[in-house]
Amino acid sequence: MIFYHVVSDRPKQVGQHFVLDEKHPNGVHDRVYAEMSTVEDIYKNPEKYKGIELSHNVDVALRELALEKVRKEKYPQYPSRMASLYVSQTYEEAERWGEYFARIGRPTYCVAKIEVNGNCYYGDAYKCFDGTISEEENLRLAEIYWLNGQNEDGHEPITEVLVDGDIEVVEILKEINANIKEE
Repeated sequence: MIFYHVVSDRPKQVGQHFVLDEKHPNGVHDRVYAEMSTVEDIYKNPEKYKGIELSHNVDVALRELALEKVRKEKYPQYPSRMASLYVSQTYEEAERWGEYFARIGRPTYCVAKIEVNGNCYYGDAYKCFDGTISEEENLRLAEIYWLNGQNEDGHEPITEVLVDGDIEVVEILKEINANIKEE
């Protein structure tokens, strides 16, 4: 399968192979598990966190842990969001993501054409949610994400493709200025 990927965080080279799977997680995994003690405290003591604005990293950890729990229980055939690469179906879509990442200051190096020998899931980034102090609510929202039905408000889906397995960088299609900042 051929996809397009915005290379961020760590530069990649043409011909480079890497594996993402349960034994080889991605950076999301590391960022989520760095917040584990806070997540555990929130679920044990939700009243302590009522009315308190959670940090972005904690919001993400609450969401991703709920998504992973629901995936493992009901949709194990799909790649884990914490052990996959986020890719685009078209070069143009990847180019837009790359320019956006560069503007917000995320280290962004290039748009690459990649070949994937593994699993994929076509999701809707619109269904991603900010985690809440309610584990029950997070799990409900995670189920909606994995079911991937119509958006209740009629909003057009924002396709995000998750892939895992053996991934090869086939071609670097566009270098991106990693220092662009949003004004």
